[in-house]
Order: sequence, then structure tokens, then C-alpha cells
Amino acid sequence: MAVLLETTVGDLVIDLYTEERPRACLNFLKLCKVKYYNYCLIYNVQRDFIIQTGDPMGTGRGGESIFCQLYGDQARFFEAEKVPRIKHKKKGTVSMVNNGSDQHGSQFLITTGENLDYLDGVHTVFGEVTEGMDVLKTINETFVDKDFIPYQDIRINHTVILDDPFDDPPGLCVPDRSPEPTKEQLDSGRIGADEEIDDMKGRTADEIEEVQAEKEAKTRAILLEMVGDLPDADIKPPENVLFVCKLNPVTTGEDLEIIFSRFGPIKSCEVIRDWKTGESLCYAFIEFEKEEDCEKAYFKMDNVLIDDRRIHVDFSQSVAKIKWKGKGGRYTKEDFKDYEKDRDKPSKFALKEKVKPKQDAKYDLVLDEDVEESHTSQSHLAKKQKKKKHHHSEDEDDDKRTKKSKDSERKHEERCRERTKSEKKDRHRSRSRSPERDSSYSRQKDKYREDSRVRDWDKKADRSRSPKKSKDKERSKYR
Repeated sequence: MAVLLETTVGDLVIDLYTEERPRACLNFLKLCKVKYYNYCLIYNVQRDFIIQTGDPMGTGRGGESIFCQLYGDQARFFEAEKVPRIKHKKKGTVSMVNNGSDQHGSQFLITTGENLDYLDGVHTVFGEVTEGMDVLKTINETFVDKDFIPYQDIRINHTVILDDPFDDPPGLCVPDRSPEPTKEQLDSGRIGADEEIDDMKGRTADEIEEVQAEKEAKTRAILLEMVGDLPDADIKPPENVLFVCKLNPVTTGEDLEIIFSRFGPIKSCEVIRDWKTGESLCYAFIEFEKEEDCEKAYFKMDNVLIDDRRIHVDFSQSVAKIKWKGKGGRYTKEDFKDYEKDRDKPSKFALKEKVKPKQDAKYDLVLDEDVEESHTSQSHLAKKQKKKKHHHSEDEDDDKRTKKSKDSERKHEERCRERTKSEKKDRHRSRSRSPERDSSYSRQKDKYREDSRVRDWDKKADRSRSPKKSKDKERSKYR
């Protein structure tokens, strides 16, 4: 029970699960038998996911089952077979595509990835690819657009039934030979399946090398634009700049300017030097004002002897001197030209100190205008301000008076509140401290009274003593 699909890129052999999915296999085998899939496009290729085909219109919105030919439009689709459950585990699994209402027609898909569990229960598995896995890989790696449609047509040219266990239903019309394709089927608007894509055909080896060099230069320019080193991948180097190499390290930019100035006026002449040591790197760039002068110097100065060295002259291929508004920004060539024009003009910004010098001036950016214009503008502004002040002085005075009166009232109220609060606090503190002060004062009084009593008693005792008695006591001590 197998079917051979002959495609434009190779053959595929599909084995069918006739016992597990009898209705789906019957539909597929009989559609192949009536040559329904001949010249069908593979219109959906999602890498490492699926390959979809089976719609004669090539849009993914058409197709019908074999039962439609037997029983009419009411049998255009048939019900899905969900038992037994077969999963999308391996590459090359073949399933009937669900139309959104658990029904199938003629469209089918082949998986190019493994363990696609989210397809289980939606699309009915009825077979697998057993031969032609390399062809499946080729289809999987084809170039597609944003809608996953291949740029070059891949078609099913022919179908061959290798084994059919089902009998033909009554009323099935089997053609004697494969029908010829129509113009509508072959006209997909894409590159034909039989067309050869070879741009180098009929060209010489030199032309092929030139084309390849152009492609490599283009890819490098795109990479430099992505990095931000170029403003535009299509930008070209200036045609009025010469590149001079093989110079003597002694040669300076002034020497080259004197030598090359006989061809025309020179804008700049720069000998490139090492940024660390300052030594010459033996090449330079010379920019002329006119392209004609640059061409004359190119034709006459090549292989000329300067400072005992034969120099080589060529047109510059460097765009390092080109300035643009923002590194990595998207700007057109017209923007670059406008920017170069604006760069030559004097800037409209200057420091504020230069316009109005003061002792404590701050460095702010202001418009740099002429002195006369600044004086006139200042006079006009002063007149306008005077007029405005004259018109609005009365209103402003009234507003100020009202504001001052309100502020004074508010301040007075706040002061009164603060005074009352402070008085209350002082009273509370005095009340809390009064008993302590009284007790301490009474203690001090008692101590003072006791001290005074002791002093009085000592004085009386001294007065009561007589000199005779004291002498007798002293004598008795020494006896």
C-alpha cells in the first residue's frame, strides 16, 4: 500500500496506514488514480516544520475529496478519523489537512521536523515517507518569501500507485493517461520549475570575476553601514581627491602641495602619519577644487620621482572625510549635501559672554547677531516693555497692594498664634516646676537655720570658758 510522487526535484515514496486510516487512505489513493494531484504546486514550505500541497489552484483554499466526484458537492469534505491516535513524532509523516471544522478534502502535508505535538488531534496522520528523504530535505531548504511560497515552482508532475487494496467505487472515472496541464496551472507568476537560474551563463571568466567582486564590495558596504562606519551603502568616494603612495618618509605635505599646485588650486594636502610616533606612513591625500585638475594630475604624476622615490597616483577610494549628521542614522545623499553646505556657513550660536560681557556671566548659548542688530532689537524691546508697563502699571500696583495686605494679615495671625502657643507652654512649665522649687527652697532654709544654731552654740561655749580653768587642765596633763 504505497504511492510514488514524482516531483520536479525528485521522487517520494509514501507508505499508507490503510488499516488505521481506511477512509483517508481510500480518498488519497483514488485521487492519485484519477490524476487529481498532477501538476499541483507545493505552495507552503516552512523550514523544519511542514510542506503543504494538494490544492490544484495552488492557493491553499481549494481542493475537494474523491467523494465529491461520486456524490456531489455535499460530499466535498469527509469527517476526520481520530481513532486510533497517531502522533507527528518523526520527519516525513503524511497527514490530511484540517479545513477548520474537523473535515478533510484533498490537501495534505508532510512534516520536516520531529515531535510536532501541536499538530496531533488536528490533522489526521495516514502515512509516512519511506524513500526520498534527500528530496524532502531539498524541498525543505528551498528559498521562500514572507508567505512561505517558494520563489521557484516545485510541482508534483505525476503520481503512481504501487499497491491499492481498495476496490474502485462505482461511478469512478479513471483516465487512460495523464492529462496535459493548462496554462492557468503553469502560470504561477514565479520562476518556472524547468527554468535554469544561472546569471553567469554566457559570460567570460573576467566578467564573472568582476560580477563577484562587485557583489563582495556591496556586501562589505552593507556591513559597514550596519556597523555605522558608512552613512550609506551606495555612497561613492569624492572624485576630486587623489591618493598618493610610495612616498619618501622625508616628504611633507607642503612639498606635495607645491608640486601638485601647478595643475590647479588645492583645498587640502595631508600626509598620513602614525598617531603615536608621528612618523610618515608614506601615503597622502590631495584634494583639488575641480575634478578636471584632479584628472590632469592623475595622468601626469603617476610614476614620477619625488625625493628619490617613484610615487604611485590613483583616485581615492576613501570616504573617511565625508561627514554626516549621525553615526548609523538613515540619511540620504541630499541630506549629506545640505549638511556640507550648512557646515561652511558661520554658526548661529555663540557664548553669551561674547555678546554681553559681565563679571558674573554664565556660559549660555544665544543667537550670535551683529552689534547693530542687537542694539536695534534691544531698543525695540525696551520701548515695548515701557509701553506695556505704562498700560499695566495701575493694575499691577493694585494687585501688589492687595497681595501685601493679605500677606501682612496672614503674618500677623501667625505671630499671634505662635505667641499664644508659647505662653501656654511657659505656663505649663512653670506649674510643673513650682513644687520642686518650693521643696528645694525649704530644704535650703532648714540647713541654713541648723548651721546658724551650731555657730551660736559654739560662740556661747567659748565665752563660758575661763583662763584659770584652762590653765589647770593643761597642768594636770603634764603631771
